Amino acid sequence: MRNWLFVCSRNRLRSPTAEAMFSELPGTETASAGTSPDADNPLTGELIEWADTIFVMERVHRTRIQRRFRRHLGGKRVICLDIADNYACMDPALMALLTKRMARFV
Repeated sequence: MRNWLFVCSRNRLRSPTAEAMFSELPGTETASAGTSPDADNPLTGELIEWADTIFVMERVHRTRIQRRFRRHLGGKRVICLDIADNYACMDPALMALLTKRMARFV
């Protein structure tokens, strides 16, 4: 079983979309969180430790994780998908971009 964590800023649009899209993959569990204090599901050290791979939407998210949760990372892969905050939740264009950026991991 692999555990994938998707991270954006406020956990309202991009990361919940990714979590929903990839939650049905065999052998994969997904979760999502946000790096902002007002995120719907704020990122925690426990979530970082749970994840095998962490997918962030922007480089700033990776930087925030590395600064705030360094002791929880333990050498985990943090992969930046380079997806700007320009989409609504479950937006077909966002879903198409996520499918493309995640293709090598699926």
